[in-house]
Amino acid sequence: MTMGTSSRGGDWGRPVRGSGLRIAQVAPLYESVPPRLYGGTERVVSYLTEELVAMGHDVTLFASGDSRTTARLVAGSPRALRLDGSCEDPLARHVVHLEHVFERAPTFDVIHLHTDYLHYPLARRTATPHLTTLHGRLDLPDLVPVYREYEEIPLASISDAQREPLPHANWQGTVPHGLPRNLLPFAPGNGGYLAFLGRISPEKRVDRAIEIARRAGWPIRIAAKVDRADTDYFDHEIRRLLLQPHVEFLGEISDTEKPAFLGSAAALLFPIDWPEPFGLVLIEAMSCGTPIIAFRAGAVEEVVEDGVTGYVVDTLADAVRAVARVERFDRRVCRRVFEERFTARRMARDYLRLYARIAADRSSPGWRGAEGYVS
Repeated sequence: MTMGTSSRGGDWGRPVRGSGLRIAQVAPLYESVPPRLYGGTERVVSYLTEELVAMGHDVTLFASGDSRTTARLVAGSPRALRLDGSCEDPLARHVVHLEHVFERAPTFDVIHLHTDYLHYPLARRTATPHLTTLHGRLDLPDLVPVYREYEEIPLASISDAQREPLPHANWQGTVPHGLPRNLLPFAPGNGGYLAFLGRISPEKRVDRAIEIARRAGWPIRIAAKVDRADTDYFDHEIRRLLLQPHVEFLGEISDTEKPAFLGSAAALLFPIDWPEPFGLVLIEAMSCGTPIIAFRAGAVEEVVEDGVTGYVVDTLADAVRAVARVERFDRRVCRRVFEERFTARRMARDYLRLYARIAADRSSPGWRGAEGYVS
């Protein structure tokens, strides 16, 4: 079937069995889909891919060969590049990866890419409808000429805050991330500790989290990876802080360890110091019913409902005061908000609407859809 000629009358979110769309999902090669340990983009690609398959669509996943999926897998590398010691030039691997995607472009109804801007020269030259979701920060001066040159490329943001540095890009809509409903079940949070989950890097401010816990008189458990680029920062700024008696450092944890880690925490600390585009860990905590104490930056206020699913704060002192009130939260309300706003099924339906929007005029590669949330 070809997009735009469906017998479903435009109801892209509810395909009839056997008449699903032919969708390519294109992941970066740095992590498997889903990642074995840390990895946000590839994790979201996995959730979206599996949900689209469950909804009856014919999905081909372009990703590393060690990925696990119910979709058709086309491997761009034998293994995830971060864990492959033989890879010295990941860019070279991605060039070939994307060539293999676009040489198959006519066989798809839509190509959905999560590979930043690497594919733009190829995407410009295909007649197949395509969408690029941007997963990272966009407040970098070097990006301005890229989006000036490729102004016709249809884009999706993961928060409204993310798109602010590039307001004139070809935004088709904002689709917040979603998780499988049963991935991280509700938990009572009776572990008696605060949690930090993510990366140890200057912008994530694990140092703030440690200090908040110390001043509030709570133990903190830290489950975090250290990227090669952040090794010096970890050695010179953070390692000594982990020796304090109220701190337990777990290192990187797997998906199977997350439910217990987040579900047993009294609260998640998210003391960021950068324009976070979304913050997947926020909805992971919410799924467990765990409230969040987050600094006001980036997309935080779009995800965390102040006083409902956590507290949005501006200072260290505010965060310490928030810890003192965190046990007042109704964890079942946090879980209910997750189910209403942040499931993978809602995310998949939102993207299906964007696919339809982009396909509405396939003859015009520069077609621009209406901006705003897709709900």
